[in-house]
Amino acid sequence: MDYAGKVVWITGASSGIGAALARDAASRGAHLVLSGRNEGRLAEVAAQCSETLTLPFDVRDDAALADATAKAISWKGGVDIAFANAGVSQRSRALKTDMQVYRDIIDIDLTAQIAFSQGLIGHMAERGSGALAFISSIAGKVGVPMRTAYSAVKFGLAGYGDALRAELSQTGVSVHVIYPGSVATDVARNALVADGNKRGRSDKVIDEGIPAADAAKAMLDGMAAGEREIIVAQGMEAGMGELRRTPDQLFDQIAGMVASGYMEKMESEG
Repeated sequence: MDYAGKVVWITGASSGIGAALARDAASRGAHLVLSGRNEGRLAEVAAQCSETLTLPFDVRDDAALADATAKAISWKGGVDIAFANAGVSQRSRALKTDMQVYRDIIDIDLTAQIAFSQGLIGHMAERGSGALAFISSIAGKVGVPMRTAYSAVKFGLAGYGDALRAELSQTGVSVHVIYPGSVATDVARNALVADGNKRGRSDKVIDEGIPAADAAKAMLDGMAAGEREIIVAQGMEAGMGELRRTPDQLFDQIAGMVASGYMEKMESEG
């Protein structure tokens, strides 16, 4: 995958991994569409890049998403690569966590990311090219204490991405699921606690995690190399990810079902 001249749309682009992806993709010659809720911080990231369109909106707003999708596609005639990166983490025990916290995290981290993708897959499939990247987590490979909601949505996002990859395997559209471990961002500081408020402080493991710029480079390099499952972690987290890595042969087997007419057969039997 060559990023030069490609339109790359990144959600959650105002900080952290999203901002780092924007800067790295820009250095590779990409044209950027940057989205997030904080218009001021999006403008700061855009100022560090060239050929940038900012589309601030809340990913939970269906009408705003539809409007942003139309603008992103029309800007330069299409979206080539899209990163479903927006999300919020969690730091609370299940026994103490309000159900509304689960609903909010599912809405932001899973439902909204699926909606973002669904708005682009028809466009990409029709063009016969494109790439979708879903930012899951090592917590989407291994259930992690104090993150029951977060693990649930990151497992779910990975499942959606893997199934979507198989469905699109004959269209020229690639799907990549990315599993970061601890990356030095504000993810822990912005995580929701049991009552739905922001935690307001970070974790030592996050503060000492992979620099966001290094993580973004590994993600973009992995996609350029055609990796369908990209683990970006170190130490024990890397070991967890590798232990639960999906074999490429299994991905190929599922894609083979699609190539042999599995979906058409299912539809005809309906």
